[in-house]
Amino acid sequence: MLRDIEETEIDLPQIGPLPVRLRPSARATRLKLRIDPAFDGVEIVVPNGVSRKTAISMLHQHSDWVTAHMRRLPERVKFVPGAWVPFMGNEHAIRTVPDAKRGVWAEAGVIWVSGLAEHTNRRVSDWLKKQAKLEIAPRAHAYAEQIGKKVNRISLKDTRTRWGSCSSSGNLSFSWRLVLAPEDVLDYVVAHEVAHLQELNHSARFWDVVEDLYGPSKKQQHWLKKNGSALHRYGAGT
Repeated sequence: MLRDIEETEIDLPQIGPLPVRLRPSARATRLKLRIDPAFDGVEIVVPNGVSRKTAISMLHQHSDWVTAHMRRLPERVKFVPGAWVPFMGNEHAIRTVPDAKRGVWAEAGVIWVSGLAEHTNRRVSDWLKKQAKLEIAPRAHAYAEQIGKKVNRISLKDTRTRWGSCSSSGNLSFSWRLVLAPEDVLDYVVAHEVAHLQELNHSARFWDVVEDLYGPSKKQQHWLKKNGSALHRYGAGT
């Protein structure tokens, strides 16, 4: 019986070594396979009482399906000179200016990076995370004020399964990758999490708070469902 999450590599004849995450679940009633673009591999949900051997056997039985879906995943995009990456929903080219003293900045569809090209990936990643905080924090505090609540702390993470979270103590956490999405999508996610300061659930009352703060959000929810996973392809190795 599998007790803890396990990450490993399994060789498949068609594609070679494949990252595999085995995730035990007390609620699952059957084995489930899913492609995880953020992991660049496969996650297997393993119910209680099912062995690791059985889970891996199922992976091999469905190797054709796994291979087909893995080949459809977009290639990873590192933050390197010449790469195109979204910033606030708009495509930007990364270019280096070795002698500049401004650090990293965005201007007219270009993310300019000073210093040596070999440091570009890290510097752009750090800059995007900083921009994410600058975009998210003021919105969160403003939304919280509208409903008479206070944000205790805001943190940024690189979460794979959720765009934000809210704790009972008023701490908000967001994926820094929201800064890659269109501004209205980022804005909606912030409103969504702030609404949890008042309703720590997804009841009808919660959605009423979201609508009071943000307005209709079906379009933004649909964008995330359709395009959200693709945001994890950027910044490989960060």
